[in-house]
Amino acid sequence: MKIASLTTYRVAPRWLFLKIETDEGVTGWGEPLLEGRAQTVAAAVDELGDYLVGQDPLRIEDHWQVLTKGGFYRGGPVLSSAVSGIDQALWDIKGKVHGVPVHDLLGGAVRDRVRMYSWIAGDEPSEVGEHAAARMEQGFTAVKMNAGGRMRLLESQRQIDEAVARVAAVREVIGPDRDVAIDFHGRVSPAVARELCRALEPLHPMFVEEPVLPELSGRLREICAGTTVPIATGERLYSRWDFDEVLRSGIAVAQPDLSHAGGISECRRIAAMAEVHGVALAPHCPLGPLALAACLQVDLASPNALIQETSLDIHYNTGSDHADYLVDTSAFEFRDGFMERLSRPGLGTEIDENAVIRAAEQGHRWRSPVWRHPDGSLAEW
Repeated sequence: MKIASLTTYRVAPRWLFLKIETDEGVTGWGEPLLEGRAQTVAAAVDELGDYLVGQDPLRIEDHWQVLTKGGFYRGGPVLSSAVSGIDQALWDIKGKVHGVPVHDLLGGAVRDRVRMYSWIAGDEPSEVGEHAAARMEQGFTAVKMNAGGRMRLLESQRQIDEAVARVAAVREVIGPDRDVAIDFHGRVSPAVARELCRALEPLHPMFVEEPVLPELSGRLREICAGTTVPIATGERLYSRWDFDEVLRSGIAVAQPDLSHAGGISECRRIAAMAEVHGVALAPHCPLGPLALAACLQVDLASPNALIQETSLDIHYNTGSDHADYLVDTSAFEFRDGFMERLSRPGLGTEIDENAVIRAAEQGHRWRSPVWRHPDGSLAEW
């Protein structure tokens, strides 16, 4: 069996799908996306395809080594995202060839179901409370929300109080038996992160995500030491080497993104590294159905998997969602806050190729918002 072709498809709302075809008719799918840079990653996939066409698709680890280390310049979000989607598609092919789900090839499932959480939106306490209640009605037992919008290097007492009030509104709705995670999104300085974490402690968040930017990861140790709130991070770390020092800082949850951090192959290794440090795994996944399926395969095979993010029905998915690109959506059905173990071969999903082709004819040019402070300076989004 040889790889015959690689084809990328930009599809709404902001996703990039990859199809790898073989000369024996087995096809694998992956999601090599970097949000806001879909065309750039598609170009990287095309360049990497020069090496892959004609190769045996089942030699996944050898391909991973060549694609990540075979060039003089390595790493970074664009290349890592391209490799991630390729890696997902190759595992999809291998699972289909052997007639088993990917987690069977990773050593077999260590759990029967995976706990899920979803995003809630809203700027006012009443809004986030309503959205949290709606997620509970959908069957979720955990939600995640932003701490706030634009944040300055030092913030007013009003801003801190408003952030706490929004979380308090969600806690009141969900009660003590369900969970709320809070995403700082790298928008705050280390000083504000310390203050906010202390203020949030009485509300017992499941975790605070990305309290500082990845380039300030050296400050995580002091943030972790200064609060009882579990700290999570990792969506903008792209390899096990990026995670190495972070895992030693005292974080509680590692959040590699399987469409950015080297795919299934590398994220399984990151999960094992996290386990050595007593750190839980909660893969970052605000993306499409292929990324979610890849995450679930790793969750099912990783003893330290805690919970899985899903972007089903979130505000980014205006006009399109997971179901639009699947032949059968039953693989992603969940109840009581959990998604059942995926059992179909490969990633466990069946892509509606005709729907993908139709959507790709229109494509998208989604870009990250550009935020500014009142004084006109750039604000972190």
